[in-house]
Amino acid sequence: MGIQHQLIDNNGIQLHIATAGSGPLVIFCHGFPGLWYSWRHQLQAVAEAGFTAVAFDQRGYGQSERPQNASNYDSTTHCHDMLALLEHFGEKKAVFVGHDFGAPLAWNMAVRYPEHCHAIIPISCPYDFDLAGRGGAGSNPPADGVYARGFALPHLKPTDCYAAIAKHQFIHLHYFQAIGPADKELGTNAREFLTRIYWALSANGNLLGWEKFPSEGTGYLDVLAEAPALPWDWRTAEDFDYMAEQYLLSGEETAFIGGLNNYRVADRNWEIGAEFADCDVTVPTLFISGAKDPVLQMVGPDAMDIMRQKVKDLRDVVLIPDAGHFVQMEQKEAFNQALLTFLQSLKNAL
Repeated sequence: MGIQHQLIDNNGIQLHIATAGSGPLVIFCHGFPGLWYSWRHQLQAVAEAGFTAVAFDQRGYGQSERPQNASNYDSTTHCHDMLALLEHFGEKKAVFVGHDFGAPLAWNMAVRYPEHCHAIIPISCPYDFDLAGRGGAGSNPPADGVYARGFALPHLKPTDCYAAIAKHQFIHLHYFQAIGPADKELGTNAREFLTRIYWALSANGNLLGWEKFPSEGTGYLDVLAEAPALPWDWRTAEDFDYMAEQYLLSGEETAFIGGLNNYRVADRNWEIGAEFADCDVTVPTLFISGAKDPVLQMVGPDAMDIMRQKVKDLRDVVLIPDAGHFVQMEQKEAFNQALLTFLQSLKNAL
């Protein structure tokens, strides 16, 4: 049962999709910096369990088309990408699995288009940590964490919060807003950036070390420690070779345009999200995270409790030991066990 790759016309762009199996549709949505490849350990397992497993390169990533303007990356556009993908497969509903930026996409689908969701499986980002601070779960961190962790507040635009934080320290949320500096730095050092960020976000890394760096004159690579020699127990040199090659398909200047533009629409997503700020999630939900994911440190101590209150059919919260942000790769067996157990529990209703 192999993985099939194709480019499809999807919501006005060419989208690269990877598909395996047949049965109810499960759509895997990666974040930054990810690709369809982020789900390589899940596609076959889900297909063998009797589902159609679909991973894709998000707009702006890998082999998918890369619109340049940030306005092409807001939450509404990403939701419409998912609706178009459903139409491509001739399906009304899917289970949406989302990691990092893919998690807010799954949450948004559940809130705004519940009729198109069998269920959702957000990973790493509790409801509704989408960098926009739109007033729902996790948007009210303790006062002493606002500047230390880079959180947006519900009464201020996210970029205003990021700019205030940048007066005290480096924060990538602010650094990524300006077009040019981050694009050049990361694009000309693609493989090194990928290696360092994957290590920093891992169970053994230290992403949050940026707090000791000033904003002025600091680039992202300056705050990311060098990674240990490859291979690690969950990543190889070949993994990073492939990812760097895929990101650089359009050249260095636009290598990471998709991810950077996801950050650059924070204010727009804040505006869009105001309408949905107090909405509950009613579709069946499984939340998974690495127990050592630095995102759990960023969202504030009440984020998980608020998620439990707002997500009315939260079937389980699985925190996987010895895993950081990329839990589906760092601890793939434990992740797949949780994923498949949940999917099989749904199967009779799909």
